[in-house]
Amino acid sequence: MDALPPPASLTRDPPPRAVRTTCPYCGVGCGVLAAPDGRVAGDPDHPANGGRLCSKGTALGETLDLPGRLLHPQVCGRRASWDAALDEVAEGFRRAQAELGRDGVALYVSGQLLTEDYYAANKLAKGFLGTGNIDSNSRLCMASAVAAHKRAFGEDVVPGTYEDLESADLVVLVGSNLAWCHPVLFQRIAAARALRPSMRLVIVDPRRTPSAEGADLHLPIRPGSDVALFNALLAHLDDHGLTDRAYVGAHTQGLDAALAAARADAAGAAARTGLDPGALATFLRWFAETPRTVTLWSQGINQSETGTDGANAIINAHLLTGRIGKPGAGPFSVTGQPNAMGGREVGALGHVLAGHLDWSVPGEAELVRRHWNAPNLATGPGLKAVDLFRALGAGRIGALWVMATNPAVSLPEGETAREAIARAPFLVVSDIMERTDTAELAHVRLPALGWAEKSGTVTNSERVISRQRGFLPAPGEARPDWWIIAQVAARLGWGAEFAWSGPAAIFREHAALTGLGNEGSRAFDISGLAGMSDAEYEAMAPTRWPVPARGPAAPRFFAGGGFPAPGSRARFVPVSHKPREEGDGLLTLLTGRLRDQWHTMTRTGLVPRLMAHAPEPVLAVHPEDAGGLEDGSLARITGHGGASAVLRLRHDPGQRRGTAFAPMHWTAQASPAARVNGTVPPVVDPISAQPALKSARVALSAFTPAWHGFLIARRDLGPAIAEWAAVAVLGEGLWRHELAGVEAPGEAFARLAALVAAEGAEWARLEDPSAGLHRGALLRGDGRVEAVLFLDPHHRLPPRDWLAGLMREGGAAPVSALLAGRPSDGPPPSPTLCVCHGVSQECVRGAIRGGACSLAAVGEATGAGTGCGSCRPEIAALLAAAPVPA
Repeated sequence: MDALPPPASLTRDPPPRAVRTTCPYCGVGCGVLAAPDGRVAGDPDHPANGGRLCSKGTALGETLDLPGRLLHPQVCGRRASWDAALDEVAEGFRRAQAELGRDGVALYVSGQLLTEDYYAANKLAKGFLGTGNIDSNSRLCMASAVAAHKRAFGEDVVPGTYEDLESADLVVLVGSNLAWCHPVLFQRIAAARALRPSMRLVIVDPRRTPSAEGADLHLPIRPGSDVALFNALLAHLDDHGLTDRAYVGAHTQGLDAALAAARADAAGAAARTGLDPGALATFLRWFAETPRTVTLWSQGINQSETGTDGANAIINAHLLTGRIGKPGAGPFSVTGQPNAMGGREVGALGHVLAGHLDWSVPGEAELVRRHWNAPNLATGPGLKAVDLFRALGAGRIGALWVMATNPAVSLPEGETAREAIARAPFLVVSDIMERTDTAELAHVRLPALGWAEKSGTVTNSERVISRQRGFLPAPGEARPDWWIIAQVAARLGWGAEFAWSGPAAIFREHAALTGLGNEGSRAFDISGLAGMSDAEYEAMAPTRWPVPARGPAAPRFFAGGGFPAPGSRARFVPVSHKPREEGDGLLTLLTGRLRDQWHTMTRTGLVPRLMAHAPEPVLAVHPEDAGGLEDGSLARITGHGGASAVLRLRHDPGQRRGTAFAPMHWTAQASPAARVNGTVPPVVDPISAQPALKSARVALSAFTPAWHGFLIARRDLGPAIAEWAAVAVLGEGLWRHELAGVEAPGEAFARLAALVAAEGAEWARLEDPSAGLHRGALLRGDGRVEAVLFLDPHHRLPPRDWLAGLMREGGAAPVSALLAGRPSDGPPPSPTLCVCHGVSQECVRGAIRGGACSLAAVGEATGAGTGCGSCRPEIAALLAAAPVPA
């Protein structure tokens, strides 16, 4: 596969002594050239990104020396030897099974693990502990896509490749803010559209996200109505004679039932979806007239109580027209994590076996049992994520091992999940960080290797297996996850079955399993890689599966049928729209990601430039849904069981009426009151058991503290210093604390000022106690600013950017300017828009006012948008909003 050449602006010389590895963030699976000195560049030879990196990828070098790394094993909060910690883990699991039976233990793992780590964990749980109770945080992001693939194709297979996104004439993004969540794929689409202006882009999303800027059509669909939309499409395609009769007749089954269900929804599709009838008709027409169409979906589909049905409705439309497995055509699920696909391959979800084998298929469990020499193999599926933590809370699980994830933050019904974890009789956490919301509750903490140190493989959303290679030595006593698992297995009596010499040996065992009993009956087959030597494994280039031991393999699946299902036929799945409750005066809460952040921010949250774009938790609502609450004020949302969260309110006209959006990243470490998953009920899709994280119904109300304020200080004071707080790093040794409280402003100012008092420094103050106004700058004798503290009864406080920049640079300014929060002369400060080059929003506006009328012109004038490109949609929005010159 030819690599896509990067834009000239992204091409750079590789760092010296660079190691080819893979980015640890989203499922795009970008190749990275990384050097021990921290310099990072995109790998121009990797097929996923061709040299491109997003803002998070370009900042990877800034995550190598993370403060707070877990460097030594700990038992009950105290440093311990590896032998003592591993003995404790083995004894904890042995004791739990003795008391509660084989299913009295569980593992909860992560798409942050490498495939070899995943494989080892699954083998330990299902093969030797004898329980199916191993599930992954991937259950929260792509389980519905997995279930839809299995229902339609017979196996979890993504048919197409990223090249299809560039060769398509129509790309439909459904429930995917690709510009922020998978930026490199969005930039590949943008580059293709620049070369072929006739190529169309349609966005199906309740929000007008950055992905919609410049799109040909945005469909602001009612949340939860995707099935109705694609049922209307299925009926429209058949009514207009676009059914590929030859393909359907030779390679599929079940069309009549699917069409009957679709027609029941089609007549009232505009009302069900809440879409303008004209816009709906345009979408139906464009899809009908464009054979080369790719429909890409992500969490907006998957994280729903009807996520599996929504994905199958999309697949139905592609099967009907034979638009599958062909260049530029197919249904395409993109995964959220770097190795969610690898976890699916090795069976690290509770309902499947390794190698895409299945308990329900006669003989397949026996293949696994013999391959592993595991007479105690689990007899059936185990608990899935939500049920697993409910069982933990009910006392049915006595030992839980959490690896590389933070369920105390990420699960629905968040506070209940956190309480269950806190009450666990025995909790083990393997992580790179000592203080996550979950790790703080652990009895045993085990230091794992991080991205820059570990070695293995990952599989991206287009089925490409890439090597992740370590380029730094292990810090402290950190060890590979697979090694930790093998050591525990040995202590439980299974050392011989886990006696791997390294990740290459694990990969060979995994690859060999995929070929057992597989004479073409399973699509996933990498048995052709099972004979690799250690040297060949080390040099392994990005490789798309399948790689069977015998015969060639095409890059795409299903263009000519050949489905891994009974009779080799795909199945049309009849699905029906299930309306949600509305009209109760509540808002539907849509949760998701920010452009520059990753999951619970244990890495990205410690990088100053990644915090610059969104330094505090924000709730976006349409202005007419704000109930009179001011833009910029603090607002409370109250949802499931009375749980609530408080965030900064932002009026967003691009938000669909009746919905609200909040990021899911904030934790107890950064902003405890802004953890939104506590408001989300534990509703799951009945087929996939994926939580419906985008369907909570919440009430919006004012949060009215006695004062609002901010404190910029040279140390992290934590979020416990006020009733509401959000803490963000601004630079080395510099932290921003957004605050609000209920005590009297004067008392709060005195208390907070005392926290940052420094010998040899004095406070310069501006105070009006009768008005509740208190401002201060803590200054050294040379004018250097140690801290600034602003409190006001109102939320309208000066921007923080200038003060932060002054303190970051160690500069001085007149006291009057410090207490005003802005320079004495020059333009007011403006928030950062482009994090790659540190370009402010006002700088971009100035360039536009000066005549820059295109993305290229703005980039030439300011540098904005010429790095990773993630900010280009926002620049495009500013260009679109600018007055047209006379």
